[in-house]
Amino acid sequence: MHKTTIKTRPFDAANYLHSEEDMVLHVQLAMEEANPALLAAALGDVARARGMTQLARDTGLSRESLYKSLSGERAPTSETLFKVIEALGLKLKIELAR
Repeated sequence: MHKTTIKTRPFDAANYLHSEEDMVLHVQLAMEEANPALLAAALGDVARARGMTQLARDTGLSRESLYKSLSGERAPTSETLFKVIEALGLKLKIELAR
């Protein structure tokens, strides 16, 4: 019997964020969960889709630091989150919860 090996890659949302609207919706959905690590991971997806090197230049943070901070494995500092959000051209909007 012949065995077929299938090679797969881990899912990376960054590969599917093709437009600004996709990126904004991705971050908005993460924010609805009220989980800082999930927000960081979503911002990391957007950063990878746009280019981590440029984000590093725009924030003044190293690429390595950004990869760690935006991995979703831990919640980054608020300072890092605000730098990344600004550098990505996004802004936070606060509304009353319904």
